[in-house]
Amino acid sequence: MTTRPVPDATVSRLPLYLRVLVELADQGEATVSSDVLADAAGVSSANVRKDLSHLGSYGTRGIGYDVAHLIHEIRQALGLTQHWSILIAGVGNLGQALARYKGFAERGFRVAALIDVDPAKVGSRLDGMQVRHLDDLPKLVRAERVAIGVIATPATDAQDVADRMVQAGIRSILNFAPAMLTVPAPLQFWFSVVPPWKLRSRATICVHCAEVELPLE
Repeated sequence: MTTRPVPDATVSRLPLYLRVLVELADQGEATVSSDVLADAAGVSSANVRKDLSHLGSYGTRGIGYDVAHLIHEIRQALGLTQHWSILIAGVGNLGQALARYKGFAERGFRVAALIDVDPAKVGSRLDGMQVRHLDDLPKLVRAERVAIGVIATPATDAQDVADRMVQAGIRSILNFAPAMLTVPAPLQFWFSVVPPWKLRSRATICVHCAEVELPLE
């Protein structure tokens, strides 16, 4: 991979390329043309070739790009070669959809723990993972080395959960609750494929999820 800086415009399109490439890999495809990637990103083939040249990938005339190699190059460029552990608080419909969302794994995130306070949910299993009580949050953060807390609770519970996450040592929070939350600075809120160390610290949590489409129907 090249060490040259990748332009912001190129970085913004890389997640679109990655999504197509992962789908192709799942289908057993070994190569892909610039035309296919161009259709996915809504740009020209020339733009695709220029974008990928910033990663050091030039493809082969008449064959295209190696899918597996390109996935690796894009993940490196986006900082997704390291896996980040996620803890999801709230296992209602939204929390369950997030826990089952395959896009997290594609972007280097691993759902490591699920927590709730509902006695009907605590102790149950979701796709093999046991739902733990909110009171277990500190030890789960330590045991699983949780880097990111995801809040999918009702609005009335969200601030308390955010406070507990901060106290447990979580420094990046993704809020899906319909509430504006405040946390001590520095703490990062993010929901994108951009790695957390590239984001500015914020004292107020807000919602930014333009990079990811969730199957929440």
